[in-house]
Amino acid sequence: MKPISIIVAIASNYAIGKDNDLLWHISDDLKRFKRITSGHPVVMGKNTFFSLPFRPLPKRRNIVLTDVVDEKIEGCEMAYSIEESIEMMDASQENFIMGGGSIYKQFMTIANKLYITRVHQDFDADTFFPDIDLEIWKLVEKTDMEPEKEGSFAFTYEIYERK
Repeated sequence: MKPISIIVAIASNYAIGKDNDLLWHISDDLKRFKRITSGHPVVMGKNTFFSLPFRPLPKRRNIVLTDVVDEKIEGCEMAYSIEESIEMMDASQENFIMGGGSIYKQFMTIANKLYITRVHQDFDADTFFPDIDLEIWKLVEKTDMEPEKEGSFAFTYEIYERK
C-alpha cells in the first residue's frame, strides 16, 4: 500500500473553509505545511488548487483531482478519480492529501497518517473535516503552540497514525 497522509488545519468545530478560502492565516502553520510536503506528491481537488495563492505548488508534484474528463491544468498532473490519483502516487515516499472537504472524506478510509493543526476556536464555515475516530487513529505526537500575535489563535500540531 502506498503511504498516504492527510495534512489539514481544522477549527475546534472541524471547520476547514468557507467560500473556497481558508478561515485563518497562521504563518507558522503555512511554513510547517511547506516543510512537510516539499519534495513530495500533493493531491488536491480542483477547487483547492484554484484557491492557492501560488500554483502549482513549487518543489512538489501537484496531482489535481477533477471530474471533468480531459481537463488539463498547466504544471499539474490530472486524475479523474480517487483510484487514478492513488495509481499516480509514489510508492517510495509519503503522498499528501491537502483538500478539500470531499477529497479528505474520501481518503480518510485509506490514509495511514494525519497531520492535523487544531486551531482552538470555532468558525462559521461551509466545509468541514470528517471526525477523527480514536478507535481507528492513535495520537502519536502533540505540540501546543501559542498565538503568533495579539488577537490570533492558540493552536496545536497533532500527528495521528492508523492503529
